[in-house]
Amino acid sequence: MKFFETSKFYSLKKSTYINLRWIGIIGQLFSVNLVYFYFNFDFDFLICNAVIFLGIISNFFLIFIYKKTQLSDRSALIFLIIDIIQLGILIYLTGGISNPFSIFLLIPSVFASSNLGLRTNLLLVLFTLVAIIILTFYSKDLPSPLNDHFHISPYYYFSIPVALIIALIFLNYFAIIFGAESRLRKEALNKMEEIMAKEHEMLSLGGQAAAAAHSLGTPLSTIKIITQELNKQLKDQKDVYQDIKLLSSQVERCDEILKKLSLNPSEEDSFIDEDINMRTYLKDIISSFKETSNNDFILNINQDSNSKKITKSIEIIYGLRNFIGNANKFCKKKIYITLKSDNENTEVIIEDDGEGYPSDILSKIGEPYLKSIKTTNKEKIGLGLGLFIGKTLLEKNFASVNCWNSETRGGAEVIIKWKNKDLFNI
Repeated sequence: MKFFETSKFYSLKKSTYINLRWIGIIGQLFSVNLVYFYFNFDFDFLICNAVIFLGIISNFFLIFIYKKTQLSDRSALIFLIIDIIQLGILIYLTGGISNPFSIFLLIPSVFASSNLGLRTNLLLVLFTLVAIIILTFYSKDLPSPLNDHFHISPYYYFSIPVALIIALIFLNYFAIIFGAESRLRKEALNKMEEIMAKEHEMLSLGGQAAAAAHSLGTPLSTIKIITQELNKQLKDQKDVYQDIKLLSSQVERCDEILKKLSLNPSEEDSFIDEDINMRTYLKDIISSFKETSNNDFILNINQDSNSKKITKSIEIIYGLRNFIGNANKFCKKKIYITLKSDNENTEVIIEDDGEGYPSDILSKIGEPYLKSIKTTNKEKIGLGLGLFIGKTLLEKNFASVNCWNSETRGGAEVIIKWKNKDLFNI
């Protein structure tokens, strides 16, 4: 039944349901009073109006007492059963299954089929079937003029419930399929809108990155000149000289990155423009952090890890770097990176021994510009942008990304997973 499980939560818009009920109630009042006063049909007029009045009270309950804007699956089931009972009593009092208006017994279940869950639909169909069977054998006479007696052939009479049951099954099946397809389209549209929103955010960030690259050019050039001068002056002081040399190499690296951001993104980058396996992928990224970090990077590789080479993607590189960089930033001392791979999937798990994600943003990870109020770490108050970029870039390249707090390490945990058929075809 996977087809019917595309929406985890079913509901019915209260205002729509109330309006449809008013249409039904007005139709009942009009029909009952018309045939009694104008056509002089003989039936239990007062009791029929009392039953309709109960429907009016039920609708007022929905308007003034039931405060929610949506009817839950369970609430909708209760009210729709009330509708079937109310209509069933009216039909019982006015000829049973031979009443032309008995066709309206199908409406509650058909209406529910496109809006509510499969279990609710089946219960309403069953309830409607029971009502049809009861009204076939038990009812008062069909209303007719006082001086006339109306008779129906048994063959025709029993063909009516058969026709109603067939129509009930057909219409409900159609409504269920139509509703499921509508939910699929709605969910696809929502997903597309989410992706487009993320793309818009990424484009905005790209513009900001280009502007930042342009603005940082001058101060970076100044730092570069000063480090060159210090290099010359402090050659004899080995301890200081090594630090300045490291600083100089990092300045050069920043300069190269800024050039790629601001000038020519298609320019070749030796770090990304070669095909390597995921193991080397991770080792290269870890090495780039080890140059400036005092933390311990522990890489665990599953023996079955696939050694097939991957066409490297700048999005995957920077996506992984963002998550590993985040772990490096907030860990106490250790970052654990695990690579698992088999014939079906490739999985990268990133854990740290830090405080983990603040509880107030845990469910919102992947949204930009998150801010936490439940952490003592000032750096961690606003940490959403890097995670948003990393998650968006990886998901764009067919990965599933899940973030939570590790039960074994105590800190944050990120699981990045690809199907091999997607990963190797990027």
